[in-house]
Amino acid sequence: MDSATDPNTIKEDPVSVTVSAPPSQGIQQGVGELPSSSTSPAAPSRYESQKRRDWNTFLQYLKNHKPPLTLARCSGAHVIEFLKYLDQFGKTKVHMTGCPYFGHPNPPGPCSCPLKQAWGSLDALIGRLRAAYEESGGRPESNPFAARAVRIYLREVREGQARARGIPYEKRKRKRPSVTTSAVGINVSAVAATQAVDYGGVSGGTAGNLGTATTTTSL
Repeated sequence: MDSATDPNTIKEDPVSVTVSAPPSQGIQQGVGELPSSSTSPAAPSRYESQKRRDWNTFLQYLKNHKPPLTLARCSGAHVIEFLKYLDQFGKTKVHMTGCPYFGHPNPPGPCSCPLKQAWGSLDALIGRLRAAYEESGGRPESNPFAARAVRIYLREVREGQARARGIPYEKRKRKRPSVTTSAVGINVSAVAATQAVDYGGVSGGTAGNLGTATTTTSL
């Protein structure tokens, strides 16, 4: 079965709206002429375009809210309400507790469980809206997209979808860069003491033994 039509296919759902924009105007130049310094600004990146579409979508949601909401009165609770509203446009199958495929990473057949927005899509959306809010003049301390309630909701969505899909979420571990120390004319006891502080894996006895070596290595 084609993955594009399989209802159990799990993927992240980009949240976006279509925004009409005027066509770009080309700049005619003569043969051999260098581009003028007054050329039109470069087109926005994919991230910036998506952020603008997301921001316009949220502002439209506030306008259509019953009763209408202003950005100044928007809170973390309204942001969570907005995320739940977006679930109706999701494409990720999230199995319910009573579904026979609950916790099954590769369901063998279709089911009637609802489609929702994937956690990764919501998390990325909140990141873009948080940046757009402050770029629009909002204060960081009053940013509703950075509210604690929103972070808790996203964590619950992540954990719930991980259980329903049978795919545990694993946080990526940062690899610590290896540090190579080269020294000329350094006392061995000083090197041993430094290692004991930096890595904490050298016991007191070992550090003491290395500290008794007073031989100096030099070129």
